[in-house]
Parts: sequence; C-alpha cells; structure tokens
Amino acid sequence: MLNESKAFSSFAVRDLDEARRFYGDTLGLDVSENPMGVMELHMAGGATVMIYPKPDFVPATYTVLNFPVDNVESAVDVLTGKGVRFEHYSDPEIKTDEKGISRGNGPEIAWFKDPAGNILSVLRPG
Repeated sequence: MLNESKAFSSFAVRDLDEARRFYGDTLGLDVSENPMGVMELHMAGGATVMIYPKPDFVPATYTVLNFPVDNVESAVDVLTGKGVRFEHYSDPEIKTDEKGISRGNGPEIAWFKDPAGNILSVLRPG
C-alpha cells in the first residue's frame, strides 16, 4: 500500500509570499500554489515539496531540504551572487571554510537558511 504511494515532504514557513520569492526568484525553483492554498516546489525528477504557512512557526534545528549538485563550490558562488548567505560552523565535526563549505567530514556540503530560518543545503553526493 504505502510502497506504491507518491509520498512528498513538507515544511512550514512564517510567510508564504516571502517564501515564494526566495524559492522561486532567488533559488530559481518551479513554484506553484496548490488547491489547498499552500505552496509547492516542483523538483527535478518529479518530486514535490509542500510549504505551508504557520503563524507560530519555529524553524527546525536540522536540514529540511537538500539539493544534490555536481559542484558545491560553484553552487555556493552562484547562490552567494544572488544574495544567499551560507552558514559557518567551527565544530570539529562540521567545520566549514571561508565560503561555508564543509569538506572531509562526509559529503562536501554547504548550509544556508531560507527567510523563515529553515536550514537547506547544497551537497555533492558521495
């Protein structure tokens, strides 16, 4: 039964208009509004992510959405040019360089936040 379901992920934001501008304009994703009045991200490969408003929203302390890329440094450079700010960590297990890229402790990865504070990443799959 569930193994045949076309499951999708979802997460909350404070402001759908702000999220629509960030995900659509800044990140360049295909964004639409579904019949329930929530936003959908249409990802490569056919996956859909639903984003819904939650007035008392508190961002998660973990990554809610990962974007696999061929070249993390290039993706960081492009997104930085669009105003995206990457997170910097100094923990030995998650240490990042001056661009915000973690190298050598798992996959090469860089984290950034959406306007609501949700943590997203670009990463090179291992």
